[in-house]
Amino acid sequence: MKLTVWRIVTHRFAASAFSGEGARLFGGRWNRKGEPVVYTAQSRSLAFLEMLVQDEALRANYLLIPAEIPGDIPRLEIDAEQLPENWRTLESRRNLEEIGSRWLRDARYCVMDVPSVVIPAERNLLLNPAHPDFRRIRIGQPENLKSDLRLLRNLSAAK
Repeated sequence: MKLTVWRIVTHRFAASAFSGEGARLFGGRWNRKGEPVVYTAQSRSLAFLEMLVQDEALRANYLLIPAEIPGDIPRLEIDAEQLPENWRTLESRRNLEEIGSRWLRDARYCVMDVPSVVIPAERNLLLNPAHPDFRRIRIGQPENLKSDLRLLRNLSAAK
């Protein structure tokens, strides 16, 4: 059974949304600089929340892009119980980067399924664009994501 995951980007990065280039340039929670990874979420709403905690500009216009992962592509699943107790803090970043780097280096799995720091009961799915199975993932059509401006206004006011 296929799994649909979601990625949110600005219009500027739509063409490269599934290249892993942003994570390669800047690193991420689960990867070091120099390692291309595509961060996706299990739902539209989680993708939106993950974007909100990362994005300083709080733009109102984004693209929401679905991707379908075939069910026969094996995933490395990491549960919160397997992680350091403080895995949700910035202090644990090196530990999580090491887990992601090992996943990329081993190249056994195209997908690493990890708990979200924002909502640990939900999942983020990291994609390795260098893995042979990556070409089997079907990238869908981007759709405009028009945020409720009240949410963005309230978040901006809270800063």
